[in-house]
Amino acid sequence: MTALAPAVWGTTYYATTEYLPPDRPLLAGLLRALPAGLLLVAVTRRAPSGDWWWRSLVLGTLNIGVFLPLLFLAAYRLPGGVAATVGAVQPLVVLGLAALLLGQRMTTRAALAGIAGVVGVALLVLRADARLDAVGVAAALGGAVVMAAGVVLSKRWTAPAPLLAVTGWQLVAGGLVLLPVTLLVEGLPPAITAANVGGFAYLGLIGGALTYALWFRGIRVLPATQVTFLGLLSPVVATLVGWLALDQELTAWQVLGAAVVLGALVVAQRTTTVREKGESRADHGVRSVR
Repeated sequence: MTALAPAVWGTTYYATTEYLPPDRPLLAGLLRALPAGLLLVAVTRRAPSGDWWWRSLVLGTLNIGVFLPLLFLAAYRLPGGVAATVGAVQPLVVLGLAALLLGQRMTTRAALAGIAGVVGVALLVLRADARLDAVGVAAALGGAVVMAAGVVLSKRWTAPAPLLAVTGWQLVAGGLVLLPVTLLVEGLPPAITAANVGGFAYLGLIGGALTYALWFRGIRVLPATQVTFLGLLSPVVATLVGWLALDQELTAWQVLGAAVVLGALVVAQRTTTVREKGESRADHGVRSVR
């Protein structure tokens, strides 16, 4: 179920280019987050309490409010292949942060799977004539670090509220952070078409409310490292959609890259599962001795 979230996010490029107003990436991020968050808050009728006022702001800022501007900045300053390849370091960052903040042991096998994921994404989307831009690379790295921190902190802080309410809090917080930036940098488009409304509705309801609920649910029930590797599905789906819907070329190198990405993802899931089983047996043995 968690894998559905990054798979749907892989369709964002197609929805943005085909159905949204041109040159309005921040507006797309804002309307993807804020209306969906307000809808979830209205449905659940649950407001944050205690520490969750500031925790929701921190998580919403990391997962949405800061991540999306950095993501779009990298997309504007770098070719898509470079931005996606740099962003693919996120599982490696999560491995380090999970060891530091969650006490999860970083294994060599998981680290190698993370490196293989970066290589696979590079084969999938990187082009030989790709150019580098210092600001764009910094934005892509910053986005990977920010999202990784959001994943690990979401795992560390367990909310005492229903999943949809917590999802709504974060979407609203991230949307409110994006609102002034969007108005100052982009402003509103001169006109909105029916196709634009449909695109915004898809990104808000499916690409926002539904997918973030699935993503945050996965963070609750799965190890953080297992969740973050699923994010590698986004460039795979984006490439597949481009081939099927936009008549983009699909080369043998891209097919190899997709296979490497999926292999790294499977290895990461199995590594975590095996380690959890071993730790569970060890804990059971300690309890038996006691």
